[in-house]
Amino acid sequence: MKNELILRTKQFGLQCWKFCFKVPKSREYNAFVNQLIRSSSSVGANYRAAQRAKSTADVIYKLKIVEEEADESVYF
Repeated sequence: MKNELILRTKQFGLQCWKFCFKVPKSREYNAFVNQLIRSSSSVGANYRAAQRAKSTADVIYKLKIVEEEADESVYF
């Protein structure tokens, strides 16, 4: 399960990046595209960080960040 989620979160970031590449380049879209790239790539990075957490409380804290970044990605 752990390895599956690592792969899925990485794929999510890559799929968002590919989507953003297809969005027309314009001043109106740039802020949204940049934020989506940041938040979607943060999902995988923070999930990996949660795997190296030092305590159960640290795991929970890092997974909450993953949840927040995923929700932000959905928004954008």
